[in-house]
Amino acid sequence: MDILQVEQISKRYSNHQALTDITLSVQKQSIFGLLGPNGAGKTTLIRIINQIINSDSGTIFIEGKKLKPDHIEIIGYLPEERGLYKKMKVGEQLIYFAELKGLSPTVAKQRIKAWLKKFDILDWWNKKLEDLSKGMAQKIQFICTVLHEPRLLILDEPFTGFDPVNADLIKNEILELRENGTTIIFSTHRMESVEELCDHIVLINHSRKILDGTKKEIKDKFKSHTFTVTHKGAITSLNGNFELIKQINLELDKFDTTIKIAPGVSPNELLKSLVNNTEVYGFSENIPSMNDIFISIVKEENNE
Repeated sequence: MDILQVEQISKRYSNHQALTDITLSVQKQSIFGLLGPNGAGKTTLIRIINQIINSDSGTIFIEGKKLKPDHIEIIGYLPEERGLYKKMKVGEQLIYFAELKGLSPTVAKQRIKAWLKKFDILDWWNKKLEDLSKGMAQKIQFICTVLHEPRLLILDEPFTGFDPVNADLIKNEILELRENGTTIIFSTHRMESVEELCDHIVLINHSRKILDGTKKEIKDKFKSHTFTVTHKGAITSLNGNFELIKQINLELDKFDTTIKIAPGVSPNELLKSLVNNTEVYGFSENIPSMNDIFISIVKEENNE
């Protein structure tokens, strides 16, 4: 079942078209990647879902019901522009935001202490935000976002300001939240995070949706049908079903060769042909990365 349905959403600011007829669905308990270059319209869509701004047209449904003010209780939103109060102490601030989301002071304190203990930062309770580093403040912002246990969690560039160790900590928390039933919309420019975390991806460019599918569907669509073979001796000829793209001499008589197969031809046929003619040490398909796919699609769109 889908937790979120966006139907034909459009938004214009004066002479700038931010979103054009955007339609997408987010499945429950998934990690959904909302991708696009700067200015594509991602943040505008996120703000519409959070009811910070209104769309010009279109409809949004949460759990099958038309979006309304009280849906904010089941949504957690971590904006790219962080919004903590620098003069407030960590504990006071977390309680304040928890109460805004409807938690009682008692429940809020219990959950806050559990999260601070999980992050090994219980001694931060009386520290002011202005005394924390950017990464430390990011942890507090993340806790603020998840304290009320939202069913839909929207994260806009959640790894900004984190070193690799803390980025990995937050990544593991995201995966645990999904495992426990939370649905996550994840907007980022870090394609390695998309590769690692996302189940489904939508790519927006120049206000329009230009790609939509599961990670596997998208990778399958953009396959180059090429394989890299590590083998003994140079390959000088192939039959008509195979095209030699490049060959690299690794050491002595060991080579890496990239070969493209013709449509409808099985990789096993290539492997069989190679085994009959050379000693094969390695054989792997060249699968495009999400970063490669993102760059190629956006470049193609921008050159049209």
